[in-house]
Amino acid sequence: MTGSSGKVNVGQELWLSSWSSGILGVMNKVSDKLAELERERLISLINSMGDGVLAIDEHFKVVVSNGAALNILDVNTPPTSQPVNEVLHLVGKTNKRVNLEKKITGLKTSLASRDWSLQYADGSTINLYTSIAPVRLGYGQKGMKGYVILLRDITHEKSLEEERDEFISVASHELRTPLAIAEGNLSNAEYIYQKSDHSDPVVADALAQAHTQINFLSGLVNDLATLSRAERGKLTFEVEHINTRDLVHELAETYQPQAKAKGLEVKSDIDASLEILQSGKLYVREVLQNFVTNAIKYTEKGHITIGAHRAKGGVEFYVSDTGIGISKPDQQKVFEKFFRSEDYRTRENSGTGLGLYVTQKLAALLKAEISLESELNKGSTFTIFIPNLQ
Repeated sequence: MTGSSGKVNVGQELWLSSWSSGILGVMNKVSDKLAELERERLISLINSMGDGVLAIDEHFKVVVSNGAALNILDVNTPPTSQPVNEVLHLVGKTNKRVNLEKKITGLKTSLASRDWSLQYADGSTINLYTSIAPVRLGYGQKGMKGYVILLRDITHEKSLEEERDEFISVASHELRTPLAIAEGNLSNAEYIYQKSDHSDPVVADALAQAHTQINFLSGLVNDLATLSRAERGKLTFEVEHINTRDLVHELAETYQPQAKAKGLEVKSDIDASLEILQSGKLYVREVLQNFVTNAIKYTEKGHITIGAHRAKGGVEFYVSDTGIGISKPDQQKVFEKFFRSEDYRTRENSGTGLGLYVTQKLAALLKAEISLESELNKGSTFTIFIPNLQ
């Protein structure tokens, strides 16, 4: 059904919806021999699955369950006709009880979570991957409505993820000091060499390349550290007063030299009526920096524009460029972890595929909304609405 990442793709979602519709639909036709035979086939099918399956009706009561679900629930008899909230004692990250009925009421598309745990009567818990799909009946078709829930024990996977995040956290922390020292020494060496009477282009180029690579490593380590904190839910910030006009001007001035080195111009577009924004200044700046550095990296000619406009309840920032653009398929993936486009022009630039993933994590923390408009060979515009948090 699903890959190791625990995500259900569109084809699987449609199959699950159609299949679940069949399970619940035949429940209304048990008197029909053909329907009964079909029901038995479906029950046989779900009992052969490795994932736990619970089918619930529109009143949130269990109508079908398979053997894998009974193993996960640690029960011997099917919980038929029992309310789903009594069958699945789910808790969130803060150990707060999850009201599953409330979560799925009115659900139009599939819902998946890797953040819930199943709590047993003795207080012990396991980590669950939970996917919920609503039943979709054809137009004018009569039948029982409801939902199908897939369950998978991912306790071992979660343990490995925690170990990975701990390693990334420790490694990124330990690497910061030596990288900072190396960057400082290289910067001093470049300065001293430029002021000396010697002039050897080979040495100057070697120092410049070493400095560039050290800065790249430093950026990578910072991204990994931010990623680790985000994955572990440890990113926090204080709400501050942000002068959005000053922030946009500061970003434009900061990145003007980098853009100028590529023959690009950095423009500002600021709403004259902008007011103070209440949000996390450090993370707002980091989000916009990621957009600007990406714009410069993937633009060979033209300009970069950093804009800010008033919006109801906050400020809408945008960063647009006249660069290579992003294809329609890639636009659906740019915020995924470690994603890098197959476009050869993207591959010509170094990168880890973490920048926009981290940006999305920070945006979620700020309760912000990101949108993207792009056309190949014409440029891209990243827009983010950041609400006032006080």
